[in-house]
Parts: sequence; C-alpha cells; structure tokens
Amino acid sequence: DWKGSVDVDKASPEQLTNYAEICAWTLAQAHARSGDAVAIAGYIGKGPNVVDAIATFAEAYADQNESDYAAFKAAIDDGRLKTADG
Repeated sequence: DWKGSVDVDKASPEQLTNYAEICAWTLAQAHARSGDAVAIAGYIGKGPNVVDAIATFAEAYADQNESDYAAFKAAIDDGRLKTADG
C-alpha cells in the first residue's frame, strides 16, 4: 500500500527477513479477510471437483517453486546473481 518501504540494496539479511515476514503477514491477513465465505461455499459446491482442482494447482505450484529455486541457485552458482556473501 506504499505506506512504508525498505531500501533492499542497503538492508541487512536480518532486515530483509523481517521485511519479508511483515509482507507475508500482511498479505495473509488481506487474503483471510477477502471474499464472502458463504458465497464462495455456494459457488464451489460440495463435489470433488474443487478439491481436485486445488490439489492439482498446489502440486503445479510446488513444482514451479522447485523449478524457480533451481534456476535461482544456478544463477548464484554461475555468477549471474550475487549474494550478500559475495
């Protein structure tokens, strides 16, 4: 919401960790309060389709995270991305 910011180029690893935790908490709170639970339940119904769709999405999301992390590590290993340690 642009009410605060962090200069990530100058932040320490501890400061970046704290900032990430605050961002994650804020995002989780926003999602937890969004939507109307009764309307959503009525929309998705009680059949297995929603459960299957969520499981399929979760598996694909996990696979994408693993792929992204492998690319991230490769970029560090071959020098395209620098770390705080060098």
